[in-house]
Amino acid sequence: VVTTTTHKTLRGPRGAMILCRAEHAAKIDKAVFPGLQGGPHNAITAAIAVTLHEALQADFPDYARRCVVNARTLAERLISHGFELVTGGTDNHLLLIDLRNKGLGGKAVAAALDRAGLVCNYNAVPWDDQPPQNPSGIRLGSPAMTTRGFGEAEFVEIADAIARVVDSGLDESIVATVATETRELCARFPLP
Repeated sequence: VVTTTTHKTLRGPRGAMILCRAEHAAKIDKAVFPGLQGGPHNAITAAIAVTLHEALQADFPDYARRCVVNARTLAERLISHGFELVTGGTDNHLLLIDLRNKGLGGKAVAAALDRAGLVCNYNAVPWDDQPPQNPSGIRLGSPAMTTRGFGEAEFVEIADAIARVVDSGLDESIVATVATETRELCARFPLP
């Protein structure tokens, strides 16, 4: 049994899929619907079909490879700024950063980065001594920015901006400066 979301690296609508061998399908179907899942939305089902069609195209493997390269670039640059990644780096599109060495909580950092135009999630880290509502980490991903056309150079800029916000202690003047720079960076890569 394999589960996956459809809205992150696949770049589709918010949803998920469960893939399994035929011998398990009836039990999984019974467990999921109608108990855990409501009725299907036809527009979402159609959008997932389009998403899967796009994933079959010849350029999708290059996009997936670029997601990993960009995430690794982001990870390496953040590490050079003294950030601690839970896994010491990444081999996929995600990074989980433990902020305890920076003396800041994940929720406050995520909110400041959001004001700076750098969206992330606050997230618990292994052996987190803080509650889930205000955990010690943040989670970053590369798919949305990679889809937009950002490459390694832009991910270095993003890492540097994150470091400036965090290392300033979330100083609002730095947040405002980074927000302006983020808008300028995004203007160079219009939404597809």
